[in-house]
Formats: sequence, structure tokens, C-alpha cells
Amino acid sequence: MDEKKHNGQFKKVIGLFGGISLVAGMTIGSGVYYLGSYVLERTDFSFGLALLCWVIGGVVSILGGLCFAELGASRPVAGGMTVYLSEAYHPAVGFVNGFSCFILTCSGSIASLAMAAVEGFRGTFGLTDLHIKAIAIIIIVAFTLLNLRGAKIGVAFQNFTMVARVIPLILIIILGIFVGNNSVDLSLSMEGTRAEGGGISGAISLIGFATFASLWAYEGWTNLNTVGEEMKNPKRDLPLAIIISLGFITLIYTLFQFALYRVIPSDEAVSMIQSGDIYLGNAVAEKLMGGFGQAIVLAGMTIGILGTVNGDVLVFPRTYYSMAKEGYFPRKLAEIDEKTGVPVPATLASSTVAIILVIFNNLQSLTDLLITLSAFLNVLCIGAVIIYRKKYPELDRPYKVWGGIPTVIITIVLFGILLVNNFIEDPMGAVTGLIIPVIGLIVYAYFRKKNGGKEYNSENIE
Repeated sequence: MDEKKHNGQFKKVIGLFGGISLVAGMTIGSGVYYLGSYVLERTDFSFGLALLCWVIGGVVSILGGLCFAELGASRPVAGGMTVYLSEAYHPAVGFVNGFSCFILTCSGSIASLAMAAVEGFRGTFGLTDLHIKAIAIIIIVAFTLLNLRGAKIGVAFQNFTMVARVIPLILIIILGIFVGNNSVDLSLSMEGTRAEGGGISGAISLIGFATFASLWAYEGWTNLNTVGEEMKNPKRDLPLAIIISLGFITLIYTLFQFALYRVIPSDEAVSMIQSGDIYLGNAVAEKLMGGFGQAIVLAGMTIGILGTVNGDVLVFPRTYYSMAKEGYFPRKLAEIDEKTGVPVPATLASSTVAIILVIFNNLQSLTDLLITLSAFLNVLCIGAVIIYRKKYPELDRPYKVWGGIPTVIITIVLFGILLVNNFIEDPMGAVTGLIIPVIGLIVYAYFRKKNGGKEYNSENIE
């Protein structure tokens, strides 16, 4: 074996636009197209309340992004969240994040997106579940091979897909708002919803549960930190990329949902969603532009989702590399190809788990499991901002959260309310998602014993 080949270094190939493309590309995928149906369902088909939930979801994500921007600018390291949680709390917490990422959240994201890329064609081509799973596996394999050639190639594809995915969204926004003739009821009244008569607590419960569904559409802003070590100027570009991307995404998501409401009447939306047709954007495109318009939107949506799969396949293995480097994952996963700068074994392992999840799960079950666990880990990482400031006061912080510690606390409280409410509304799904961290602690104990008591990420912070 050529040892030199596996002792390469990450290559600094990601600039500001590449960072924006990664954040936007790993965020704007299938979620904006189908999660709108879940948000409407959870608000009992109140357009006004549903739109409010999308705005709240964006604000919460932006606040979380500000916190991650401080961590990323201060510690631009491979592994991102896994490293932050280890240094802020305890090595076991960081390991649990990485393990959960490998077993469910990250690998599950690749799996669910690969299936979502095909799901939109189910009716057009009469695809069965078996067809969808087979094509999803082919997609994962294809992007794995692409990213094994180097991060520069993966980022270049990401730049292309970011532009391609935004075009149909903007097309629907413009035509829907200005051509659609449906008068949208933007009332925030609880009348006619299950929260009617429930007072403030009932309103918070309904809005919180619906907002939680929107968070998966915003998920992705945490991942740029994972490739901080591969950015050309992370101290400046990483915070800028997160802030610019999330502001743009929140605006696009909100306007997109409003455009749908301008075209589809409430009773028609109810009928479509209850019959299982959750891709409202496709129906709107067909109404506004006929079959050709629907084809454009479907193509743009598919390219966008594929871009997100590409970003996931590129980014997530860096976490497993970081864990293996510390001796808490198989050592083989710590190898980097000298020529490409790619952690090849970690990339292959990541895609393998994703393929297994495709085989044994469906789109909705994966989505339900991913949201709770991802939000829980995000809250812990946001809290790490406060802990970092106390534990490492001398650490260089070229960017600090706007508004300081109060902003961090507000963000934690908002996420906390959404999490608690989700446990109340969907206890089975929430608890199931949190089983993975418990298993992670057991695996951590095994590796710690194997390493002679050495804690994960035991090196001192620089």
C-alpha cells in the first residue's frame, strides 16, 4: 500500500460564492416544494398561519446561522459541529453528534433527498416504490463517484445547481403573485382550526408544530462549518456565506408559498394534499404555464435536489474523517487521498449507509425522524457559543453574533419551544429520533475503552 497516497491534506478551494452555493445548495432542495403541504396541514389549511410559520422558521434559522457563523469563523476545522460540541461540553457529546450524523441525520438526508428527486416523477412515469428506491441508489452512487474526484469538482457542480434551482422558484413567484387571481386570506385567526378556543397556549402549540415542519426545508445552514478547513478565507467568507444565504432563502421560501396561495384556492389545496399530491408547485406551474411550465419547474426542482445530494455527499464525510482521526471511528476513515484531497474511505462509508437507509425507509418516515434529532443537536451547538466565550476568551473571533449573548439566548429559547412542542404533538416520532444518541453513547464507551481511556478530541484548542 502506498502510505503517502493516504496522507494528503484538505485543499483550500472554497471561496465566498462557493460557500454561498454550498449553504443555499444544501438548503434549497425538495423541502420548499413538499413541506409546504405539511405546514398547511398542521395549520388546518390556514394560509395566513402557514405563511407566518414559514417566516418564523426563517427567523429562527437565521438566528441559529448567526451563532454558527461565530463558531465557524473562530474554529474553521473539519468536522464542524462534532468538534464544537466536544470542546464546549464533553467529548462524548461531540461523538454522539458525529455518530448520529453517520447513522441517521446526515446519511438520512442523502437518502431522503435522493428519493425526493425521483418522487416528483412517480405519477408522470408510473413509478413504483421499488423504481424510486433503485433510481435513488443510482443517484447516490453517481454523486459519490463525482466527489471522489475532488472538492473543486463538487463545488463547481454546486455552483451550477444553485443557479438552476432558483430559476423555477423565481418564475413561480413572479407569475403566481402577479398572474394568480386567488384572494389570499392572510388572517391569523385561530377560528376553524383545532386551536380555536385554546387561548394563547393553543395558538403556540399549533404554530410551533407547523413551524417545526418548515425547519427541515431550512436545514443545511449548519454544514458549511464542516468544510471550514477547505475555505480560502474562512474567517471572513464563512460568516458572510451563512448570513447572505439564509436571508435570501427566507425571502424566497416565504414568497414562494405566497405565490402558491395566489393560484390554488384553499379547498383545492385541501383536496390535493389529502389525496397524497403534496407537490403543490407542480400544479401551480401547470395552471400558469401548461405542461411546458410544469416540465420547467419539475426539471428545476430535480436539479436543485440533486445539487443538495451532491453537497451532502461532499460535506458529511469530513465529520467521519475528524472522528476517525481521533481514534473514535475506524482508522481507515481518516485517510485522505494525496492527489484529490478527498477522504475516500469516509465518503464511501457515508454513501453506503445512505443506500441502506434508502432500502429500508420511505420519504416521510425519514423526514419525521430527521427533524427532531437535527434540531436538538443544533440547539446544543448554538449554546456552545456562550460556553466557548467563557472557556476560550483569548480565541480570535473575527465575527461575533449580532446582538451578543442575548441573541444566542433568544435563539435557544425559540428552538427549545419548538422542540418541546414537537414532543407534545408527536411523542413517538420525537422519542424514536432520540434513540440514536443513546446508542451513540454506548459506542463511545467502546471506543474509549479501546483507546485506553483517551477521550475523543482530547487535543487542546489552539
